[in-house]
Amino acid sequence: MKIFITGATGFIGTHVAELLAKTRSDMYCLVRKRTPAVEHLSALGATLVPGDVTDKASVVRGMKGCDWVIHLAGLYSFWEAKKERFKDVNVTGTRNVMESVLETGVSKVVHVSSVVVYGEPADSPFTEKSHVGPVRFSEYSRTKYEGDLIVWELHEKKGLPVVVVYPGAVMGPGDPKATGQYITNLIRRRLPATVFNTSVMTFVHVKDVAEIIVRAAEKKNNIGEKYFAGKEEKSFQEINQMVSQMSGVALPKMRLPNFLTMASSVFLTGFASLIKRSPPWGMSLDQMRVMLHGFRVDGSKAERELCISYTPVRTAIEEAITSFRDTE
Repeated sequence: MKIFITGATGFIGTHVAELLAKTRSDMYCLVRKRTPAVEHLSALGATLVPGDVTDKASVVRGMKGCDWVIHLAGLYSFWEAKKERFKDVNVTGTRNVMESVLETGVSKVVHVSSVVVYGEPADSPFTEKSHVGPVRFSEYSRTKYEGDLIVWELHEKKGLPVVVVYPGAVMGPGDPKATGQYITNLIRRRLPATVFNTSVMTFVHVKDVAEIIVRAAEKKNNIGEKYFAGKEEKSFQEINQMVSQMSGVALPKMRLPNFLTMASSVFLTGFASLIKRSPPWGMSLDQMRVMLHGFRVDGSKAERELCISYTPVRTAIEEAITSFRDTE
């Protein structure tokens, strides 16, 4: 089996590649430049394909002759100096990959989205059958949603052989993104206060997400299906307490009220736009809006149909703390 992968150097992508390396599959990974993560893919036996999802010709060249595609590439960020980058990667890049699937005759593509594209649905927790809410709370979620609309339109109108996986809040060892940065800031005592203590999200271990992606690819007769990835609902207060207990680091004594948190994020985001540097403590307006609203999702369909068992959130946090201290 020949599998073409975009985003294999990312947090989820590296775990997907490590799983596939244990199978008889041949991996062809689209990469932009040589980095330690790219060298790791090479060590796993992957064939490196120079290119970028924003360059459709490079995607088509790398995809030719492959049986499956796993599309993980995306700009996951809550602040960018150039906002157009979100659309370039999450919308145009997704269209390029999906059109290339149709042009090259690939038999199946697993597209990795995010539960945040649903915004705030009427259902709570919401499932794969729920209708999306009217508002999305970040530029990331808005552009990922626009990319999803392209995916499903190509599926309905042109027969795109797609399965879509929607992870919740992903955490685990080596996380360089928002959740990992939040845990790191707590351990390093960088946060002056806690925020949104009662807000709730559904969390999931990165290894579980990788397993769901691979099993969604392997499962027969599931074209057109959606799978949420996530089970445990935790408030930020519960997450904070677990991080404190496992790390031995005391939490900030001050709790910032929601209205003051949002006002601060507006100011810090505006200042960041002037100096072209991301807001301190991750306090961009987009990230604070997502944290304020949170989300509750039901990922039990993946348990039933893909036969996966979710790892406890406590384990994900423990491994995240251990990896941070090993790096230190």
